[in-house]
Order: sequence, then C-alpha cells, then structure tokens
Amino acid sequence: MWIYVVEDEEVLRLLIVKYLEKEGYQVKSFAEGEAALQAVHEEAGLWVIDIMLQDIDGLTVFREVKKARPDVCTIFISARNQDIDRVTGLELGCDDYIPKPFLIRELIIRVNKLLQKQKTPSSLLHIPPYSIDRERHMVFEGRSDIELTAKEYDLLLFLMQHRNSIVKREQILNHVWGYGYFGSDRVVDDMVRRLRKKLGHLDIRTVYGFGYRLNTQQPI
Repeated sequence: MWIYVVEDEEVLRLLIVKYLEKEGYQVKSFAEGEAALQAVHEEAGLWVIDIMLQDIDGLTVFREVKKARPDVCTIFISARNQDIDRVTGLELGCDDYIPKPFLIRELIIRVNKLLQKQKTPSSLLHIPPYSIDRERHMVFEGRSDIELTAKEYDLLLFLMQHRNSIVKREQILNHVWGYGYFGSDRVVDDMVRRLRKKLGHLDIRTVYGFGYRLNTQQPI
C-alpha cells in the first residue's frame, strides 16, 4: 500500500514518513503542492495533505487528486482555523481531518482505521487515468464514462490483470472469444487498435512475434 504525504514542514514530513514506513506502508512525500500535482494519477491508497502549503493551497491538490481518483482516501492536516477547515474538508469529501499540533501516533491510528475499511474486496480497478468498475462493467476517466463493447471491456480487463506481462494472441482469443473460436487471430489486432483509440492514455505495446503487453509504472 502506497501513501502519499504533502507537507512543507520538513521535520513533520520526515516524522510522518518514518512512522508510516515503520507500519509497513510504502511512502512518497512532497514538500510542495506543485510537485504533488504531478503524481495525482498514480496508484496511491491514501493521501495525507496539509491545507497550508507554501506554493499552492492544499485544497487545490485535494481537488486534483479526487478528480483523477474519486475513490482514493484522503486525510487533511491543518494549523489554520480548525472549525472552518474541518467543515470545508468534509464538504469537499475528505475522509478525515486532524488539526495541528498532533501526535504522530494519532495520525497513524487514523490512517490504519481508514485503510482497514478499504480492505474489503473492491469492484474497482485502476490504471491512471482510468478506473474499471467490475460490478457495473463500466470504464471511467475521472467522472466521465467511456463506452466499450463487451469484448473490448473483456480485453481491457484481461490486459490489466496481466499488466507488465506479455499476453499472446492465442491467450487473448481463448479468453475473450472462447476456446471454440476458429477465425483469424487478426481480430485481436483490430480490437487492440480500437482499444488504443478509445483509451489513448494506455500504453499497450505490440511485442512482435508474441502478442501484447500493457505497461504501467504505477505503484501497486
């Protein structure tokens, strides 16, 4: 599980990172909001965001995070007017809020409790900037749904489940069209081409002589 921390107070940021790593989490931290904005599409399980940052407002970071990943967990920390920040954060949709000063252990407890709620199997899969809702068989980019045929959806799900691995055309044919299919394997190429057109941000590589590979560098 990756946790991203946006905090411009260096001592506090390093303490938060240290304690989260001791809990077994993988942590990426940012001293500036602008740097954090470059990572909003990455597969973090939770963001800890300081509302008061030196360069941009932490609320701006939060909005961009939620735009890219509507389902991601978020915790606000702030030293400003506590009541105003708490209400603002809740209205925007953050999951928790902790005012400064606070004990690091208190933050860790809140993080653990929040993520514990997320451990039940989810119907959502993510490959930024896309989300796949397996329960409803729908694909989203942010809050906009993308229309795929049934076989295009099955192909996307198959590639995602085998991301960063080569899948042969034969494997795709068997999975998407079934073992009884007797046509040309060129239907796979045609469907990959349509999928690339509809989901332009995906990095689907052709591995000549073998098949295809969906590349992603997102943290798992």
